[in-house]
Amino acid sequence: MAGMTEHAGGSGGRLGLRDIVGLDERYYANAFGPRTPICFTEGRGMHLWDTEGRRYLDFFGGVAVNAVGHCHEKVVAAIAAQASRLMHVSNHYYIEGQALLAERLCAITSMGRAFIGNSGAEANEAAFKLARMYWHKKGRPERNEIISLRGSFHGRTMSTLAATGQDAFHAPFKSLIRGYHYCPINDADAFGSMASSNPNVAAAIVEPVQGEGGVHPLEDGYLKKVRGICDEAGILLIFDEIQTGMGRTGRMLGHEHYGVKPDVVTLAKALGGGFPIGAMCATEEAATGFGPGDHGTTYGGGPLACAAALAVIDVIVGEGLVANSAAMGSYLIAELNRALAGSPGVTAIRGLGLMVGIELAERDSSDVVASMLKRGYVVGKAGSRVTRLLPPLIVTRREIDGLVGALAEELG
Repeated sequence: MAGMTEHAGGSGGRLGLRDIVGLDERYYANAFGPRTPICFTEGRGMHLWDTEGRRYLDFFGGVAVNAVGHCHEKVVAAIAAQASRLMHVSNHYYIEGQALLAERLCAITSMGRAFIGNSGAEANEAAFKLARMYWHKKGRPERNEIISLRGSFHGRTMSTLAATGQDAFHAPFKSLIRGYHYCPINDADAFGSMASSNPNVAAAIVEPVQGEGGVHPLEDGYLKKVRGICDEAGILLIFDEIQTGMGRTGRMLGHEHYGVKPDVVTLAKALGGGFPIGAMCATEEAATGFGPGDHGTTYGGGPLACAAALAVIDVIVGEGLVANSAAMGSYLIAELNRALAGSPGVTAIRGLGLMVGIELAERDSSDVVASMLKRGYVVGKAGSRVTRLLPPLIVTRREIDGLVGALAEELG
């Protein structure tokens, strides 16, 4: 197969796939099933190996997490060095890496303050709490409601789930936390009407490109209108950059494409390069919503996670990966359009940078994921009709050519 070869080192693991599947099905809570019957045991750069020693090219990157590739030597070295010195200490004390990372994040986002947690959902939770506390401290505790967009995805905690604008995620968890309102994407008039008619709105949250919702970039000019509406109504504007941030779209942050500055930015996924971490960054004004005791975390901003994130940022900047994302993203979309032009199985190709969605006419996206694995390529999905591509930012033209050829055979 085009992307698959045998790995000379074998699996390197103790258990075979059948044993692993048996243990998982017997003991692990079935929140993810049915899983794809493959277990990866090793990763390097763009490649993954499974228990049988088969090699795959990774064009999904752990859902946009492995931005600098698998096991980048500088990130591994930073984690190992920090782990040998200090892995955890309470946030009751100062943490050097936390302070250094906060400085870097504020520089990247042009924000004034940063709070570091463990995941994207935690980052968005922090943003919602900050917005509500901001208005509470201004004597307006009734301003505690949030506007989000239809098709959005903001996490799986009860609050971030309530903010997610997809009914399919809501159904099993009724009743959801109240105070969340959903506006059609790219409809500034609807957003303005919702904002002006509800004086209790504290904040609005927007993804520069909707990921789980099907890879939908925002239309030109929409965010500028939203920013103006928020300014007029006194609404804090939150950009969820959990999937779009850290170079994914061909800019360090996705909202840079639109020339609009938010009040709050949330980050995660690629920030740790595979190590769990999330961050919420806010302007000095918005950050006044948090004071001592208003928020906290046991593990967030710990030495190990911060060491990983600082190394990831150094690699992204030092190796020019944002520019590579822009160049390779344009190449990928152009080649997909060329190879799949006229294909009856494809209705649209859309994306920004290395965040690409291929909308399918009838075929289920899970079937495409399974078939591409047989060809030696790891791809993802967004719902039942979109094949999603989120490769590491180190991807090359040669690797893209191989993927596009395989997709052309699969979807053409």
